[in-house]
Amino acid sequence: MLRQVAELMLIAGASTFAAQAPAPPPAAFEVATIKPVSPDAKAGRFITMQGTNRFVAKNYTLKLMIAAAYDLSPKTISGGPEWIDSDRYDIQAVTPGAARPTHDEQMAMLRTLLCDRFTLKFHREGKDFSIYVLEVARSGPKLKESSAPASDPSQLISTVYPQRIHLPARNATIGDFASLLQRALLDRPVVDKTGLTGRYDFDLDWAPDETQFGGEVPVAPSDAPSPPFFTAIEQELGLRIEATRGVVQALVVDTAQRPTPN
Repeated sequence: MLRQVAELMLIAGASTFAAQAPAPPPAAFEVATIKPVSPDAKAGRFITMQGTNRFVAKNYTLKLMIAAAYDLSPKTISGGPEWIDSDRYDIQAVTPGAARPTHDEQMAMLRTLLCDRFTLKFHREGKDFSIYVLEVARSGPKLKESSAPASDPSQLISTVYPQRIHLPARNATIGDFASLLQRALLDRPVVDKTGLTGRYDFDLDWAPDETQFGGEVPVAPSDAPSPPFFTAIEQELGLRIEATRGVVQALVVDTAQRPTPN
């Protein structure tokens, strides 16, 4: 609590302090176009920034957009009309300002768009789920500390090849990695219990199976040179994943409507 003797000084200098305080980051896109995707369309799914101010989300259902925007496993999202898990959309939006927004700022703008254009309303509650716990393997972590400034954005973008998936991570925290695993790769929530707090550069290669990426990535052949994911993560990163059960915060959709016209 501020001391009483300092209160008058703070009041006297309030206008100066307010003028110097940094403006909060923008929480909405300047403009956004949402277009439905044809049910027969064959297209990849991704969210990316193209240049400094162009935000693109390709081939996303509302449920998957919610998972991305609120950093959740799709398994923990329930409720709402049936179409939130079937209708797919492309989004193109313009971000404000002269600087490229961080990932967190992009997701804040996406959350605003979901509430405004999809009339999204929800509540949260703890629920028991099958989960994965991410831990350090007995052999210890095999991670290289990143030399990039902590303020640089992390990068985790997977590339799909015929026999393997390649995931280069740069300046990434293990929290970033666990978040990617539960949002896009694995079929259940992931809880980080590694205790690792640094930022790391690493490369992960593995042979995908039918349980990953919602079944949308081709399964690697049996003679693929890369190991399965659970083996690869221990051999290449010195981490392990254990299947268990636990209570996590789930999101229950109360209201959602198909997006308003552009």
